[in-house]
Amino acid sequence: MAALTDAKRLVVKIGSALLVDSGTGKLRQDWLTALAADVARIRARGTDVIIVSSGSIALGRGILGLPLTSLALEQSQAAAAVGQIRLARAYEEALSPHGIVTGQVLVTLEDSQDRRRYLNSRATMETMLGLGVTPIVNENDTIATDEIRYGDNDRLAAQVAVTVGADQLILLSDVDGLYTANPKLKSDAKHLDYVEKITPEIEAMAGDAASSLSKGGMITKIMAAKVATEGGCAMAIALGTALHPLGALENGAAATWFAAQTDPQAARKRWISAMKPRGTVTVDAGAGEALKRGKSLLPAGVTQISGTFGRGDLVAIASAEGVQLGQGLVRYTSAEARQIIGCRTADIVAILGYEGRAALVHRDDMVL
Repeated sequence: MAALTDAKRLVVKIGSALLVDSGTGKLRQDWLTALAADVARIRARGTDVIIVSSGSIALGRGILGLPLTSLALEQSQAAAAVGQIRLARAYEEALSPHGIVTGQVLVTLEDSQDRRRYLNSRATMETMLGLGVTPIVNENDTIATDEIRYGDNDRLAAQVAVTVGADQLILLSDVDGLYTANPKLKSDAKHLDYVEKITPEIEAMAGDAASSLSKGGMITKIMAAKVATEGGCAMAIALGTALHPLGALENGAAATWFAAQTDPQAARKRWISAMKPRGTVTVDAGAGEALKRGKSLLPAGVTQISGTFGRGDLVAIASAEGVQLGQGLVRYTSAEARQIIGCRTADIVAILGYEGRAALVHRDDMVL
């Protein structure tokens, strides 16, 4: 079974019902302060932490005096616009005393479905983590309509975990995990400490959301677990209502852990392998040898571009003799790539007129 102390890259999802008092619509400041101490302690041992947080609409509706339920779409978006500023500031104020810099990342479902946007968000969060920043991620409620919404931050958190290659995802909830039935309705419901694989029987155990502030229920948590575990990320549903919820989990508090079905890198490579190339990038012998040593593909080692493709599309990587060496997600369009083949990275800005990526295909986006 996974343990929180083992995490190398951790995503923590926080729901509105934990962060915002349902009676007053105000931030639970003591709770957030305690959570920040947990995050600081986890980061101090070298673990990357990404926070996926609900709360913008709940905070905004309190500030604007809107009712807790039955908001029109435009009212929800207005509340999100007001509340998101407060939410970001709250995290900044809670984490900065620990020397932690925070950054806001707002996404929609469309961002993960479009490979170009997916690569952008992945590169941004990877850079933030590399700079020691803790990303605070939320759905972009101010612009998201139903067709481009996740609709709940459980599934958003799972997608973020897969995007950044996290090895653990913690969903902090108002329950301490998955039960064989709804424990509020059936006294004989049994708590499950560990789920090795999500089966139809496990899915049948899920119930609905209970909180007026929360859109996520056990159903969405099981859906999130399927996305996360298939992407190589272990996931836990843990009780988050008390102070220091991550500390409690570290000390053995009850939770349900879902086993990762592979590791994050293997899952990503399998996803890339299953795609169909839109074009071919031919490389010289030196670049071919560099790829075998685990290097990224730089424009300097490319001799020819074939086909038409966009940024984020899959391309085959071939030797001068036409032997396919591998394939990967390309960081330039075919038109841009043709302009920079054979060029040094330092020359890209002069050729294209803007600062581009150093690699044509990054090693993390490549399968040989």
